[in-house]
Amino acid sequence: MPQRRTVPSPPRAFVEQFQRQVTDFLSRLDRPESSQLLAALKVHTEQEMAAIAAFEGRRATYLEAIATTSDYPGLRRLEEALATLEAERFLLYRSVPGLHHGCTEYRDRLAARTLQLVEDEVAVLGLGPAPCRYALVSMGSDGRGEQTLITDQDYLIVHEDGNAVVDDYFRRFSELLVERLAAVGFKKCTGDIMPSNPTWRGSISQWRQRLNAIVRYEFDEYAKNLMDLIVLSDARYVAGDRTLAENQIESIREFEQGYFQVIWGMAKAAAEMKVGLRSFGRIWTDPKGEYKGLFNVKLLGWAPLVMNVRILAVNLGLAATSTLQRLELLEERKSLSPGSAAALREAYHVLTRHRILLQIRYLKGEQTESYHLDPKNLSKDEREELRQALVSIEELQTVIRTNFSIL
Repeated sequence: MPQRRTVPSPPRAFVEQFQRQVTDFLSRLDRPESSQLLAALKVHTEQEMAAIAAFEGRRATYLEAIATTSDYPGLRRLEEALATLEAERFLLYRSVPGLHHGCTEYRDRLAARTLQLVEDEVAVLGLGPAPCRYALVSMGSDGRGEQTLITDQDYLIVHEDGNAVVDDYFRRFSELLVERLAAVGFKKCTGDIMPSNPTWRGSISQWRQRLNAIVRYEFDEYAKNLMDLIVLSDARYVAGDRTLAENQIESIREFEQGYFQVIWGMAKAAAEMKVGLRSFGRIWTDPKGEYKGLFNVKLLGWAPLVMNVRILAVNLGLAATSTLQRLELLEERKSLSPGSAAALREAYHVLTRHRILLQIRYLKGEQTESYHLDPKNLSKDEREELRQALVSIEELQTVIRTNFSIL
């Protein structure tokens, strides 16, 4: 059976280990061979650094242009250029955190610039400037800083308390913002998690009342309210007033921490999520229909992993929203053993890498959607890698069931 690959060590440790390996190898060579090896390493390193510098130069040019672009079609062109650039870089280096960082940063900048343009637009329409402080907060993959090449809008707006006039301003502002973000390249959320939906915008007091009602189960739609809380668990500041946003995010964490039944409900939902393994540890594929023989990477692997890691992090009140950062902190807090944390980090890299490659194929028109892959198209090692990732998620669900006494 192929051995499970491990995620690279932190940069300094990796460099030290590599230096020891080179030194050990050089001890077995004569002087001409040593010189040839070092020269080859030097050439390769310089080529890689030049390629990275070229990518960064193009990226910096696009990012700088965002701040001075004053029309939505122009921002859309920059979004497309930056997405293409990140896809090119991913195909060369296959770095999941690198793509997350790149996509999250440029979309944050695009969202902030769009916010500015909408402020100007509503002023021209006669609404005037914003009547009070407000902030745009992201959730979902964006909130975790885990943006990929295909994304939708997962935003909320919080503003200072005011009167009906203030509420009406932010209603009209939010409706226009959602349309303009869509024009820039941010697809509308199919789940309607956008500030045009009154559920996802409000004043400080309105948000406090809303959270109180949810955690105390005062609303009838329990499943929907539970999902709303899960989404809110990944909240992150994007634009507007940072202090207001961070206070709102802290309030969300306090509400979650204050009601154990809320976290228990989230844990139960996470532990019951289906993972794509059949009996005897085989990878599950659709038995019939349009996707017969295919594996849904997002639904049966990536989503259960992110969800279950989130539950452990929320239960400990961790401020980090990134899945990889959460795993690191969970290991530090002894909530996960070093072996389990390493296996789950590897699982995240494996599953997210497959998701990104599927997105690239979809964007190139090579397939009609970006969720399903055919395990038969993977090498033996890749299938085993995928299988081990799913095993790690099932083991994590067992931890969740034990920790929360879920039968």
